[in-house]
Amino acid sequence: KLIKKGFSVFSPREFMQLFDVSSHAAAKFIHTYTEKNFFLKLRNGLYTLEGKRPPIFFIANKLYRPSYVSLETALSHYGIIPEVVYSITSVSPKPTQEFDVLDTSFTYTRIKQSAFQGYTAKKENDQIYHIAEPEKALADYLYLVSLGKKPWNDRFYIKGISKEQVRVYGKLFQRKGIHKLIDRL
Repeated sequence: KLIKKGFSVFSPREFMQLFDVSSHAAAKFIHTYTEKNFFLKLRNGLYTLEGKRPPIFFIANKLYRPSYVSLETALSHYGIIPEVVYSITSVSPKPTQEFDVLDTSFTYTRIKQSAFQGYTAKKENDQIYHIAEPEKALADYLYLVSLGKKPWNDRFYIKGISKEQVRVYGKLFQRKGIHKLIDRL
């Protein structure tokens, strides 16, 4: 029923509503079947089916909401940086956070609420996740470089990237230093 209703990642509250059971019954059932390795605990209050794990970017969106995949993960995904990224990096208007789940590090970096845009929905295995557009991932990264939180990367491959769109996204951060970095591209 969880799969049929599209709940590959679920909270106890969603489980309770879906099966029309009390919070106590839902908690007991989830606990029992987590111990039997039928459910997998992602973090407190968030579970998935062990045999039907959703795509990693979908999990990234669900672990900390609202968020979208960006920074090094999106830059690598689009081929803008050559490095292989082992941590899943996302941005959120909420405080910076990190989770270690499924032998993967999920890092969420805070950005201004006004800059929380420029992402798109993608579908993988019937699951929809949000990832930054290439230009927005670059703008997010350059914003953190301008704050001294990320190092400058001399290996950006920006063929096909709209520098004007990076500039538009850069303005959302209302920070002068980012415009110098965009010019440096």
